[in-house]
Parts: sequence; structure tokens; C-alpha cells
Amino acid sequence: MASATDTSSSLSNDFIIPLNKNVQAKLRPDGDGKVTYLCGNSLGLPSKLSVALVEEELKAWSTQWVHSRLPLDKTAKTPATAEKEVACMGTLTNNLHLMMDSFYKPTADRFKILCEARAFPSDQYAFASQVKAHGLDPATAIMEVSPREGEYTLREEDILEIIAKEGASIALVLFSGLQYYTGQWFPMESITRKAKEQGCICGWDLAHAAGNVPLSLHDWNVDFAVWCTYKYLNSGPGGIAGLFVHEKWNNVELPKFAGWWGHELTTRFEMPPKFSPIEGAQGFQQSNPCILALASLLGSLQLFKEAGMMEPIRERSLLLTTTLERLLTKSKYFVPLTEVRRLYRQPGSGEPGFTIITPSDASQRGAQLSLLFLPTGSGLMQKIFKGLSDRGVIGDEREPDVMRLAPAPMYNTIEDCEQAAHYLEEAFNAFNALT
Repeated sequence: MASATDTSSSLSNDFIIPLNKNVQAKLRPDGDGKVTYLCGNSLGLPSKLSVALVEEELKAWSTQWVHSRLPLDKTAKTPATAEKEVACMGTLTNNLHLMMDSFYKPTADRFKILCEARAFPSDQYAFASQVKAHGLDPATAIMEVSPREGEYTLREEDILEIIAKEGASIALVLFSGLQYYTGQWFPMESITRKAKEQGCICGWDLAHAAGNVPLSLHDWNVDFAVWCTYKYLNSGPGGIAGLFVHEKWNNVELPKFAGWWGHELTTRFEMPPKFSPIEGAQGFQQSNPCILALASLLGSLQLFKEAGMMEPIRERSLLLTTTLERLLTKSKYFVPLTEVRRLYRQPGSGEPGFTIITPSDASQRGAQLSLLFLPTGSGLMQKIFKGLSDRGVIGDEREPDVMRLAPAPMYNTIEDCEQAAHYLEEAFNAFNALT
């Protein structure tokens, strides 16, 4: 493992990075060279250790049959929590429904859910379906906080003001820890504190925060949280998810939808007819988890542990993303956010360019930078995205105008940031040469 400040290499050399020839990067002459993979915000890379552990479990399955099992006490936790507050289980939206069914308890006076506008669609669907299940109308029961006119991210004071003003009618405050589209890291501690002051339940979707930014869920007095593990935690496509329930709820909010994997371990295999839940979050487990998914996650978590967990990982992340931002803003095609409204008054008109809608304050973001391509609605993003892909730079696109680039601190390097900026400029130059 490299140190957080060693810019010559990645934190871990254990991750498997695709080659340019694997992704048909036809404009990169080094076909056997590694791609510039900046898409860990969408799907993290596999580690050699994860591959080895999965293969070990497959071998154990084929040779030991039912006697094969992964020691479950090896699974680690990344948010700052007590062990009983965390469960490794299910999928994100399924876990979100379980948590909302337990913690969203609307009354005639206190029935609203407060969230950010343009939350990830699966969250929006879950919010609406939970509201409808209580016989309420999403149009009146769901309050969305939007950015101010001409802005792309939310201001802390605006969120806190709404909680203070509407708190008596809010049953649940439920934001994304880190917004998937803009890359904004919400001020989780202050939002949670204000929600609790107003008597609201406060939960978080940490899909883009887990393994990306430091979290202190217990100390912040968060009621519950859910997350996936296939992004910055590198567990693989559709990997097992996680949930957090603060220990203050251990003897108050018991699982409603019981399953045998949530039963006390000491008597689970005695098959008693009455459910006796494990204390804490693990009592919400229902079915036994996929052992291969656990093995894959375990491999990545062990590498997190070897790296020193979130303090050095965050240090490296700040270095990488700040470097990428600095290089991108040097581009002749970069447009300062403050100039966008002046230069692009009409959709579809204006010179080709891009801006960054992720907060420039490093304390308000994780690894991701969201690039908005200008003029909006012109199809420029798709053309530049294709140009980058042809040059072996892998990001991801969010229609119609945003591309996300995220140097993941575990395996990305300063060189990756330099290549991304270089090839972005090259892709723009090539586009302009054809127009």
C-alpha cells in the first residue's frame, strides 16, 4: 500500500484495471496499456483479492458442499458505527423500503417527507410508494428542496430554514448523503441535528457516500441509513448492500418483516417457531446472503483496512479530485459557473464548452466532479463522451448534458487525472475540427 501523499502510485495495486483494447479505445496507441478509469462512482473495479476469495468459495462449494461457508465475522464496516448498528444485506432500495416502513409513521399533523429535488429515481419511487401505502398523496406529502434559480446545488442555510419552518409537519428527513447527479456532499451532521431538534426522523441514502467520504453516523445521531457497495466499495455489479440503525432504537423499533437470518444466531439452527431478532440492525436481515457477494465485498474491505480506512483514503481523494479540478479549469473550453447564464442565454446556442456543477469547496464534495456541457441540449456531451471513450477515458454520462468523472482514491493516480484532462481537450479539439 502506498501512502496517501505518495502521488507516484495508487493507494493499492491490487485492483484490476481494464486495458485499452478491452474497451475498444481505438484512438489510444497503447492497446495493452490501462484505461483511465474514472467511473468508480458508478461501478468500482474488482480487486485481485476479491477474485481470489470468490474463487476460494466456489472451490469450497464444489469440494465441501454444505460444509463450506465464509466466516461472517470477517465482514468489516466503513461508516463510524458500533458493530450492532450495521447489517450487510439485501439491496439498497429493498433496504430503504424496510427502513421507511419502520421509521416513516405519518400522522394527521406530521406526515411529510423532506428530500432533495432530483434525488436518484429509485429513491423517488420508494418515497412515493411509501406515501401511497399510507393513503397519502405524494404531491402534498413529499417536499423537495431545489437549488436557487441559476444554481445547481443546495445551500445549507436553505435546507435548515425549511426544516425549521416546516418541521412540525415533517415526519421524515431523507436526503442522499452525496447527490448522485451534482456530486454535492450534503452537510449531514447539521441537517441531522436540525431534523432532530424539530422532532423529525432523519435517514440517509449513502449510495455515493459509502467508501467515498468519512461518515460518523452514530455520533451524528442519524436514525437510519442505507447504501450499496458496488461503487466506491468495489463489491461488483449488483453487490450486496448495507444498512445502519442507531442503537438507540434497539429496544424500540423491532423488525416488522422477519426472516430466519435475522433470528438470534445461538438458536437460529434450532428452527424455533417464534422469531427472536438479533439485537440491532442485523435483526432486520431476512434471508441468508449470497456467499459469493460477501466474499467479493470482503476482499475490497480488507484492502480498505490495509490502506488505513477512511482518513488516508479521504486524504488521497482530496488530492486527486483537487488536481483533476485544477487541470480541467485550465482548459480553453472551461466556462466558470458564474459566466454560464451570461454566455448561454438561449438553449442550444453558444460556443462549445463545459463547466463544473460540483461544489468547488472540497468539504462539500467527494471524489466526483460533474461536468455540464454547453450549450445545453446541443448533444455535445454525447459527442465528447464518445471521444473520451475512444481515447480510453472511462467516465459515465447522465442525459442530457452531464458527464461524471470520479478519481477513486483506492486505485486512481495523478497520472489518471492528467490523462483525463489531456484527452478531454483533445476530444474538444477534434469535435471543433469537424464543425
